[in-house]
Amino acid sequence: MKDYIKKDNWQIIEDQFFPDYNEISESLFSLGNGKMGLRGNFEEDFSGKTLQGSYNAGIYYPDKTKVGWWKNGYPEYFAKVLNSCNWIGLSFNFGNEILDLNKCNIGFFKRSLNMEEGILYRQVKATTPNGVNFSIDTHRFTSMANDEIACLDYTLRLDNYKGQLNISAFLDFDIVNKDSNYDEKFWEEVAQSSTGNDSFVHARTLKTSFELGVSQSLAIYHNGSRLNANSHNTHSKYASNQYEVDINPGDEIRITKYVGFASSLYYAPEAIQEAATTIAHNAAQTGIEALLQAHKDEWKKIWDRCDIKIEGDVSAQQGIRFNIFHLMQTYTGSDSRLNIGPKGFTGEKYGGSTYWDTEAYCLPFYQSTAPANVANQLLKYRYNHLAKAIENAENLGFSDGAALYPMVTMNGEECHNEWEITFEEIHRNGAIAYAIYDNINYQDDDSYLTQGGLEVLIGIARFWAQRVNYSVDKEKYVMLGVTGPNEYENNVNNNWYTNYIARWCLKYTSQSIELVKTKYSSAYTRILELTQLKDQELTQWQDIVNNMYLPYDPERNIFLQQDGFLDKELNTVDALKPEDRPINQNWSWDRILRSVYIKQADVLQGLYFFEEDFDLDTIRSNFDFYEPRTVHESSLSPCVHSIQANLLGKKDKAYEMYLRTSRLDLDDYNNDTEDGLHITSMAGTWMSVVKGFGGMRIKNNALHFNPSLPESWQACEFHILFRGNKLSIRMEPSGTKVHLIEGDLKEVYLAGEKIML
Repeated sequence: MKDYIKKDNWQIIEDQFFPDYNEISESLFSLGNGKMGLRGNFEEDFSGKTLQGSYNAGIYYPDKTKVGWWKNGYPEYFAKVLNSCNWIGLSFNFGNEILDLNKCNIGFFKRSLNMEEGILYRQVKATTPNGVNFSIDTHRFTSMANDEIACLDYTLRLDNYKGQLNISAFLDFDIVNKDSNYDEKFWEEVAQSSTGNDSFVHARTLKTSFELGVSQSLAIYHNGSRLNANSHNTHSKYASNQYEVDINPGDEIRITKYVGFASSLYYAPEAIQEAATTIAHNAAQTGIEALLQAHKDEWKKIWDRCDIKIEGDVSAQQGIRFNIFHLMQTYTGSDSRLNIGPKGFTGEKYGGSTYWDTEAYCLPFYQSTAPANVANQLLKYRYNHLAKAIENAENLGFSDGAALYPMVTMNGEECHNEWEITFEEIHRNGAIAYAIYDNINYQDDDSYLTQGGLEVLIGIARFWAQRVNYSVDKEKYVMLGVTGPNEYENNVNNNWYTNYIARWCLKYTSQSIELVKTKYSSAYTRILELTQLKDQELTQWQDIVNNMYLPYDPERNIFLQQDGFLDKELNTVDALKPEDRPINQNWSWDRILRSVYIKQADVLQGLYFFEEDFDLDTIRSNFDFYEPRTVHESSLSPCVHSIQANLLGKKDKAYEMYLRTSRLDLDDYNNDTEDGLHITSMAGTWMSVVKGFGGMRIKNNALHFNPSLPESWQACEFHILFRGNKLSIRMEPSGTKVHLIEGDLKEVYLAGEKIML
């Protein structure tokens, strides 16, 4: 756990340079706007620890799956988000000395991310090995007002140097991914050019043939007088503008980069250069102040609808805003082809692909903080991939329209190459079905069932019906050879959560078919013809619903995580030595698989989803048994536990788990922030406040709150969007106030009591 980021309500601040933590800081100070983003790298040369990273949504590479023993059904490739053009690049040479902070004596350093306005700042005062004193003052942003624009404003002051300064402002596509094999490259050049104060690079991905053009338009001033480039340098995937300046002590150089992006996702390849260049030129004509103001205005709109205010606890306040900030700059819902990668624009781990995290954790956040079409885009994303999900199931031996959605995907194809996940962690199908139910329940709009939702549910139900088998011994349907949410156990039989959500899916699909049949008869006829659904299938589904095996221990009143779980040594986490944590970095996989320790909520994940199916005593007995055995080494774990601890009145545990999820990356709890932030679990942080401390639920088609304010908080206020209404909920020790800001909602329930708005 690290503790070097300063506590502040609206900023992330590193007020001295920590070279050993630089890759962590680069993750924390990342920027994005839904289409593109970059890590908090330095603009100038840096020879120290760094992971240079710039990423563009929807652009990926299908790296060939390589395993020692190929198994039928393996995906052909592992998709990875590609490190893209380094557009912030600047290089300074004075007196044959390259400006490199790693080699300088740093007197003052401050890197700060203003989350309220979406701007990254940096101030430096330092001395080079040759004794040159200099200062840097820079800020940059990726525009939320125009997602094809990014800007950088950089000021260099040379306090005691007299001589020539050489400046190179460049665009560089000749980069590598951190996870590339043998430093292989994934981009090939198309074109590059540099004229006047402009440069352009255009590259194409290998295999997938995505094309991206990046153009920069420069405004460079020496003591207020504008400079023109003295020369230009272009070579494969690289273009730069060169400036030579005679410097006297105290001189100042100001560089403004206006950068335009155009990709083949949105432009014909032959139109990319003109588009990117026009975008950069238009940005330069608008000017950085106007662009910055438009960017700030967009962030103000975002914060007006999604901010959470916590009074009396700066650490908690900073944590929740940090999470909301990165969620909002990762996904905007502007393109149904895009989704939410676990690292967003902050790193390359997990390949930048879509996981079940989106449906289980991110959807509720966007339902309540963004216009309804944003959440709808997430559902549409899965419907658009239904044919691929059916194909994925066929690759594993399923038939007749059964659909298995991939564990990891970029385009609907499975691209995860670990067999225990690819073949066995099939509960992801349930999360996708649950998301359809959840959004319909939240929006009170079942029309989505006629717009692809029911077809998705039928495909998923067919998969479950084929995946179970009837056990003569148990006289029940069982599910063999699965991996539940707890990935610290693989190839188990009858994971309770997987069995339960499979049964629920079959039941909900049947109910949805009946609803569409009754309410939308013409759509029902069309869907019936399209899916070739048979009455015998519905009969079979009901039989499985009635006879699904759900392992249970009556003595402890707990659902067994899977068959044989009680055969383990039932130790608790407090028996672990500090040097053992995290166990995934210190134990062999064999030892982990045999241990009782749980990576993340498993049984408790099911109790969270289906809370209304169980009484409080059952939820409590399961929580009291499983939470002490959970190491929370998945970023998705603490939020579920925080929500359930609130439900059970365990206020200290709820607060402990909230801090763990909200400051997971800020404090580097799991020693992996350097790889990028945990974007999808950040939505769980929001849930831990709104669904946990706020107790928000939809029950009987009505909005309920059951507040539980942490003792250290003086107040907590959040906004939600609900069925065309905007509400403010303010919790104080003396009571809770619900205020209708917009809309015509008449009533909500507060601690079980109906109140009129």
